[in-house]
Amino acid sequence: MDTKIIATFECRKESNSMGSDMPVTMYCFYNKDNKYIGIVEDFKRLVIEKGIEPEAMDNNKVCSIGRSTKDGKWYGWSHRAIYGFQIGDKVKNGDCCASSGWTDEYLKDHPDDKPLPVGFEAKTEADCKKMAIAFASSVS
Repeated sequence: MDTKIIATFECRKESNSMGSDMPVTMYCFYNKDNKYIGIVEDFKRLVIEKGIEPEAMDNNKVCSIGRSTKDGKWYGWSHRAIYGFQIGDKVKNGDCCASSGWTDEYLKDHPDDKPLPVGFEAKTEADCKKMAIAFASSVS
């Protein structure tokens, strides 16, 4: 495995056969805490274009939240969606991060997910991070 350090990020050349006779080789990026960011395209979009410092939620091995040094927003994302939150943002009915969009059955099966009540307003950086976590949990 080839490895190259880029600032506080690590790029690893990884191969995986994925059950096939022909291995697939990918360049994968990791943050300073050894948490997976994604492949080259993910790294470019998140880190280079948006200026996000990716981090993992709780004990996850994959980064899905981070603060942007370019616009100051806290972002949450998955392979399906990305959204940034800033002070003054409010949770509206039907938002991905709102408890109104999550069923009781889903919450019972996913106790670690943290939906926010409709009307919640980001007044601090910590509130913005909470919104990013709720968003990332809902779109994963």
